[in-house]
Amino acid sequence: MPLFKRTQSKREEASNTTNGTTKKEPEERMEPKARLVFHCQQAHGSPTGLISGFSNIKELYQKISECYDFPASEILFCTLNTHKVDMTKLLGGQIGLEDFIFAHRKGRPKEIEITKTEESLGLTITDNGAGYSFIKRIKEGSIVDKIDYIQIGDHIEKIDDECLVGRRHFEVAKMLKDIPVGTTFTLRLIGPMKAGFANVDARSSHRNKSKKGYGSGKETLRFKANGQTQIVEEPNKEMQLGLESINRLLDNYLGINDNELATQIWEAAEGKVNSMDFAEAIDNSDLGAFGFSDDMIIEMWGAVTDARAGRTKH
Repeated sequence: MPLFKRTQSKREEASNTTNGTTKKEPEERMEPKARLVFHCQQAHGSPTGLISGFSNIKELYQKISECYDFPASEILFCTLNTHKVDMTKLLGGQIGLEDFIFAHRKGRPKEIEITKTEESLGLTITDNGAGYSFIKRIKEGSIVDKIDYIQIGDHIEKIDDECLVGRRHFEVAKMLKDIPVGTTFTLRLIGPMKAGFANVDARSSHRNKSKKGYGSGKETLRFKANGQTQIVEEPNKEMQLGLESINRLLDNYLGINDNELATQIWEAAEGKVNSMDFAEAIDNSDLGAFGFSDDMIIEMWGAVTDARAGRTKH
């Protein structure tokens, strides 16, 4: 029995229409592509380049590849304001207007044979927005944590002979979760290119850090799902704590971490006063494709309301 009834009616559209007229959405604050210029380097070392004229992650990677004359498919992911493989600094759905971009290119591939002795491998998966899923976090004491060859930042290219390029992170996480306990399988991974040992942090050191010398990023360029860009203010503390809570739920339920997805969920809750309206907003948006369970909806609504009320601690 479902916890509440989730309908597919367009309640939001109805509320915006009065006496036959449609309520106009506020105009978005857009910025011409050419006016926004970002500094960029290759993470393993390179001269500084200037990047502009992009409106999504794939276009950004293409601009970087043109700047340094290598294929865009060589980019695994980008970090902001650090050349290290620091998952707290990943470039996701937005970039601070003064942020410095570091592109991490493919290194050598490696194949590791794993026997799944527990239900969970201990991985949190994210993706680069351009078809590559990679490891964002490794749970301490897990199966994978005991295998030194598997590192944070590794791209999961194949499971056995099945290529995963082009799959979303939640698909890859589900495939790993669905492998039966007792099965032995092979992961083909590609780690980021390294310049000696300077760019590598120990697993335990991937925590929130502050790095001076680059931009503050208080205004950010956000990549929207419809392919447009929008300049928005940096999330306030309430929203940041809410996004962290939502990401923890995504990790626990789906084994993924995605700030842009968490942001979409947070925004779906705007103006909603109960979990039923929130569920309806989820179902009537692109988020409906995830098929979140009623339990997950209740948990996410709780994360939002706790953050709004100041009950969430960092």
